[in-house]
Amino acid sequence: MNNMYIAIIDYNMGNIKSVQNALSTQCIDARVTKDPDVVKNASAVILPGVGAFGDAVKNLKSMGLDNAIKEIIRMKKPFLGICIGLQVLFEYGTEGKKSSGLGIFGGTVFRLTGNVKIPHMGWNSIRILKKGSPIFKGIRDGESFYFVHSYSAVPSDAGIVSSMTEYENEIISSVEQNNVFGLQFHPEKSSLSGLKILKNFADLAINKQGRPY
Repeated sequence: MNNMYIAIIDYNMGNIKSVQNALSTQCIDARVTKDPDVVKNASAVILPGVGAFGDAVKNLKSMGLDNAIKEIIRMKKPFLGICIGLQVLFEYGTEGKKSSGLGIFGGTVFRLTGNVKIPHMGWNSIRILKKGSPIFKGIRDGESFYFVHSYSAVPSDAGIVSSMTEYENEIISSVEQNNVFGLQFHPEKSSLSGLKILKNFADLAINKQGRPY
C-alpha cells in the first residue's frame, strides 16, 4: 500500500486549497491538515499562506505546528514554504511591530521599499542564482511567476538565496538550504511553470524514499 503523501499545512492563513488542487493535477497525493502528527508522518511538507507575519506565527504555535515543522526539517524531509510560508521561516518580521518567526533561517522580513506599488502583485521574472537547484529543474532563467506580497525577507546568509526578482530594487524571490525551500511567489498561481516547480518538489520526496506516487 502506498503511504507516501505531501502534507499541506492548514493554519487558517488562506490559499490552502489552491495548492492542493495544483498538486492534484500532477497526480500527487496531497493532504490538507491541521494535525501535527499527519505533518510529521508526511513524505514532504508544504507551508503555504497569505496574510500577516505575526498572525501566521501565532497560529502555527497555537496549533503545535511550529514544532512539527522543525521536526520535519530536522528529519531532512523536503519542506517548502510559499509566500508567508517562506517569510515565517526567518528570525523576525516587521509587520506592525517586530515579532519573532520560526528562526529556521537568520534574517528579517521588511516592508518593500522604493517608488513601487505595494503590494507587489502580478507577474514578474526571476533571476536564478542556484542553477543546479532541484526546485528549478526545467525552469529557464528569466521565467515569470505570480507574486502577491508587501514584505520581503533579507537573510543573514546571502548563500541561501536561490533567485532574485527586480521590483525597482532586487528582492529575494526564493531561498534554499539543504532540504528546505522557500518561494516568495505563488507556484500554484503561476501556470505551467509553477506546476513544474511543484512537481520538482514532489520528486524530491520520491527520490528520497525511492518509490513513485
